[in-house]
Amino acid sequence: MTERSPLDAFKSVLSGAARAMARDADVEVSFTSDAPHVVGKQVRVPAPARNLPADQVALARGFADGNALRMRHHDVKVHAASAPAEAVARSVYDAVEQARIEAIGSRRMEGVRANLNEALTMRLKADPISRAKGRDEVPLSTAVALMVRERLTGQAAPRSANAGLDFVREWIEDKAGSDLDALGLALDDQRAFQKLTTSLLEHLNLIETDAPPDASDDDAQEDGEDEENQEDEGDEGEDQSGDSDAQVEARSQEKGGESEDGDPDYSDEFDSDSESGADDMGEEGMMPVRPNRPMADLPPGFDYKAYTSRHDETIGAEDLCDEDELIRLRGFLDQQLTSLQGAVTKLANRLQRRLMAQQSRSWDFDQEEGMLDAARLARIVIDPTRSLSYKIERDTEFRDTVVTLLIDNSGSMRGRPISIAAISADIMARTLERCGVKTEILGFTTRAWKGGLSREDWLAAGRPPLPGRLNDLRHIIYKRADDPWRRARKNLGLMMREGLLKENIDGEALLWAHSRLIARHEERRILMVISDGAPVDDSTLSVNSGTYLERHLRQVIDWIENRSPVQLVAIGIGHDVTRYYKRAVTIMDAEQLGGTMVEQLAGLFDED
Repeated sequence: MTERSPLDAFKSVLSGAARAMARDADVEVSFTSDAPHVVGKQVRVPAPARNLPADQVALARGFADGNALRMRHHDVKVHAASAPAEAVARSVYDAVEQARIEAIGSRRMEGVRANLNEALTMRLKADPISRAKGRDEVPLSTAVALMVRERLTGQAAPRSANAGLDFVREWIEDKAGSDLDALGLALDDQRAFQKLTTSLLEHLNLIETDAPPDASDDDAQEDGEDEENQEDEGDEGEDQSGDSDAQVEARSQEKGGESEDGDPDYSDEFDSDSESGADDMGEEGMMPVRPNRPMADLPPGFDYKAYTSRHDETIGAEDLCDEDELIRLRGFLDQQLTSLQGAVTKLANRLQRRLMAQQSRSWDFDQEEGMLDAARLARIVIDPTRSLSYKIERDTEFRDTVVTLLIDNSGSMRGRPISIAAISADIMARTLERCGVKTEILGFTTRAWKGGLSREDWLAAGRPPLPGRLNDLRHIIYKRADDPWRRARKNLGLMMREGLLKENIDGEALLWAHSRLIARHEERRILMVISDGAPVDDSTLSVNSGTYLERHLRQVIDWIENRSPVQLVAIGIGHDVTRYYKRAVTIMDAEQLGGTMVEQLAGLFDED
């Protein structure tokens, strides 16, 4: 019998502690060289060196303890029920909830407190608060979470965050100090705690206080407008950067009344932790949210730019890893979704029958010229005086078509959503190929977390203000339109690769996919976007307006829908995309994706 290595023994101890803390016998802990994250009940933590250095051991324990506590003390449905729609408010809301969860463990177990402190110190090294030079560089979600932690546990913020926290501490205390004091009274009651958190968000001017019901009812009766129009009116007070009146007021007060268009706002940091329990670094498990603003708030001539495009890449899936790994990943994908594949295949066959029916031949008979109609020759034998009968084939009304499937490859798609997206795209490509419809499958993400080489160039240049997009794009070609399905099949396994899914910049991805479609010769061009959240890139949003990427996405969508021959349709997984796209559908469960893709494509093909 071989003796276990110290690393294996440590992993076993971690798993046992996590199961006990979460009170769930199915929880497992494993090591990863990528960002720590959670997949189902599998907690993946940073792998320590073989000699188990004390700081690395504490770090792994911190991530394992934090996620185990979340499994035990956090109700996802309760959390989602009160979650605000605004992105900045949501990031603060999520961060405060994570602070509550960790405070429960810290107050009850000294060892857990030490582990969580070590993990927090490590996280803050990558957080903008540790390098902030002014108020506008401090992420509000991190600052509020640290102050909540102080109130709930009595522990001061780590030294690395003190300078950044001092920029906004007085403002937060002045606006919401009483709310922070009250949170400790509801530590073990998630619903009550969330009500206090909502009050805190209102006092920080991140969400608007509910209007009196009588006034809203009178307005609805007087104007006869539906709910969507009322929401549109509520957003008319936004300035050109897309911030609400409340946010502009808050920013003006802290800057001495100055509020110029495009100024960075410390509250515009997308830094929330995920529902799956990932840490608030915004790593693999991050769950961005899509703010519900109407298209009307997009200012004309909105100026979007990239600081540099030197480090962007458009690359084929086969160039990102070798063929053996692609085959292995494809096999893993097939094993994971055997049952789903059968259901989606049935729906795809139904789509195929509908498309083939549109392409089937039809004839005009009893014509004076054309092709001889052999079926009517018997009439000539019976009556030689009859003239020969001819037939003419009608032109089919089915237009030559190309379909592009653009799949969000961001970290929030990790797990089952990306698996289902991959297998559904695979089946759609196979089905459409049988019908003579060319299909292209594309993906979009970034090359790095939190900026990559673009951010390094910006830092080296002395941090010029308002740099624009500040990360390195990665656009992936899984299947080219002219490639046969059998040749590209294995490429879709790349979506299962560890570390591939990072951040998402949707606007530029749509422009890229659109430009490829426009270059095609087909008469009908369809672009289907599959996404699960708002465009999120921490590096870009930390130094530009918090709605910078979102507003560019809206502008791109509006341009494609109103000025381009491309037909655009979107499917949102868990997030409302109908406020963005004219033709869109939102599904709450990724299991519905295959059937929804079939329905949307069938609807487009059925149109004249």
